[in-house]
Amino acid sequence: MKTQQGFTLIEIAIVLVIIGLLLGGVLKGQELITSARVRNLIAHQDGVKAAYFGFLDRYRALPGDYSQATTNIPGCAACQNGDNNGQILLNGAILESISAWEHLSKAGFITGSYVYAAVAAPSNTPVNPYGSLVQLIFDSVYQDAAPAARHNLKTGNNIPSDILAEVDRKIDDGLGNGGQLRFSTFGGATNAADVCFASGTGAWQSATPNANCGATTLF
Repeated sequence: MKTQQGFTLIEIAIVLVIIGLLLGGVLKGQELITSARVRNLIAHQDGVKAAYFGFLDRYRALPGDYSQATTNIPGCAACQNGDNNGQILLNGAILESISAWEHLSKAGFITGSYVYAAVAAPSNTPVNPYGSLVQLIFDSVYQDAAPAARHNLKTGNNIPSDILAEVDRKIDDGLGNGGQLRFSTFGGATNAADVCFASGTGAWQSATPNANCGATTLF
């Protein structure tokens, strides 16, 4: 007669401890990835904003809008000059919101090498950690009851709403419809049915995050 053998309590406890450690490691890894993406978004917004004002201080004009870029920016002889009207626009013969990145990179205010083209792409425009294009522009594509055109830096879309909630809490008021950082539909993001932020309170959706959201920093 064979004696049936099973797991001892000690063996089961060891297995449970190992499973707990693995789950803890996965959750910690996800937390680190989230924190890195939040830091990346904040650093990029701060960096471009500093570059924008640094360029303005040096050349007394805005990147992309600068009419003397080919003459005064080193290595920018083949760049596109702007019309110097004080607005970085995405219309007309020269798409200033695209040429802005070449002006900033050639002037040494941002890292990377961007070359102007008539259509925005990663070769001429930075991307966010989720692979979507960002945008530096003078427009009114941001959350407000009556938005007025102003210079702003779009994060791009495909950013989860809980990530934007953490970014907003760290640098602003935590609301998608107020303060300096606000929700934006640029890139195809939508707040239909309040999927990105609650239109009543302005709070970003954190408990049930939506994957395709975006924001912009107002200057």
